Amino acid sequence: MPDVLWLHYSRPRSGWYELDAAARDEHLARFAAARRDSVESGGQCQGSWHVRGNSDYSTVETWLFPDPDAAFTHWIRLTEAGYPRWFAFANNIGLRA
Repeated sequence: MPDVLWLHYSRPRSGWYELDAAARDEHLARFAAARRDSVESGGQCQGSWHVRGNSDYSTVETWLFPDPDAAFTHWIRLTEAGYPRWFAFANNIGLRA
């Protein structure tokens, strides 16, 4: 059973909305490839939810990972794909008690 919960809060940066559809699709494909690599390495995406109410972010995505290194590697993949340029974010990691 996975021991690490990763919570990823995000919202698009202003520049994201200035990209044309083809450019956004290209970036989304790179982010999806990074996520697929994380699944192939043992990560389990639990889904993405829209945040309602008073928050700095518009979505929260949850993942389960077998260990902290797998969660860190997941974030490295997204970073290398250029994710932080286009999205403001906050990440939290929880370890099974």
